[in-house]
Amino acid sequence: MDFAFTPEQEELIRTLRAFARKELAPRSRHWDKTAQFPWEAWRRMGELGLFGLRAPVEYGGQETDLLTMGIVTEEIARGDFSCTYGLQLAGLAGEIVGRNGAEEVKKRWLPPMIGGEAVLAIGLTEPSVGSDAANLACRAVRERDEYVITGEKSGISLGMVAHAIMLFATTNPAAKARGVTAFLVPLDLPGVSRSPLRDLGARAIGRAVLSFDHVRIPASHRLGEEGSGFYQVMRGFDFNRVLIALACLGAAQTSLEETMAYVKERQAFGKPIVQFEGVSFPIAEAATYIDAARWLCYRALWLADHGQPHTKESAMVKWWAPRLSVETIHQCLLLHGHYGYTDELPFEQRLRDVIGLEIGDGTAEVMKLVVARELMGRESLPY
Repeated sequence: MDFAFTPEQEELIRTLRAFARKELAPRSRHWDKTAQFPWEAWRRMGELGLFGLRAPVEYGGQETDLLTMGIVTEEIARGDFSCTYGLQLAGLAGEIVGRNGAEEVKKRWLPPMIGGEAVLAIGLTEPSVGSDAANLACRAVRERDEYVITGEKSGISLGMVAHAIMLFATTNPAAKARGVTAFLVPLDLPGVSRSPLRDLGARAIGRAVLSFDHVRIPASHRLGEEGSGFYQVMRGFDFNRVLIALACLGAAQTSLEETMAYVKERQAFGKPIVQFEGVSFPIAEAATYIDAARWLCYRALWLADHGQPHTKESAMVKWWAPRLSVETIHQCLLLHGHYGYTDELPFEQRLRDVIGLEIGDGTAEVMKLVVARELMGRESLPY
């Protein structure tokens, strides 16, 4: 058993930590205030190869292991939480499009996505369908060598800026999960419209509602066989939920480090406030929980990299790490006193950002159902 990162991974950590500190953190507040998409940072991340980690080598990707991708996500989150959405969605696109797309689709979309010039979103959630992803209302009907797509997708991260979307629609409603099919849909086609959502946090990512009114795409834009879409996205979610957990923990960890530095300097009653147990104990508890959650994340990614089941561990960290991170950042805000409550310090923004991923890619309640199912079988489920 080896808990050490490789020398290459340690060097990657140093490089990305410096990048996040110098190029992302100073601009994060501006992106949040203006809800401005960080195109410059996006292209810089593309230059660093961060969007090609899971994409095929022949299209400019690296096909790196998931553990390394987890390291990248955690480090980028220390500088700006919204930028981690690009890593998650590029990772899913590398897997889903890279494995299932037609050659023309992969050539058209993977190189610009990897370079940070094109943004690919993922469209699963609908106004009346979130956790119950097998019962989609969005329809795709085959007409000769085309599909006609009609429906609506809601809560789509990067929806206002994306150039294309990995869209999941039902091609056979009676088949439930086995009737869901994946498509690559360019978002400049006739019949596509977008409406922005005004979110509490992660404002730079441009979440949106996307409507598809008889949108026609070539049959070649189908990703994999009909009926395989649900299983494609669930496989992707198994690793992406761990990346979400590490993004949250990255934001919590940097908040904790800033707070530890602050309480050693801040004086009250004639001594640094770190000497008061009411200050030091919450920090010690948060550090303990963060370490435990982080190593569970990396164990899940290690299992995935070795081809072993990791659904249970993925669901465990997805319900635990976002909640733990919210609690930690909140405690850090409080330990900074009334200045912590202002937008002059980053805690209120990080708190708003992380809360969103207590919901996205599976709520805590659904994740606990998954854990129970993996532990005790389907007889533990309420449906």
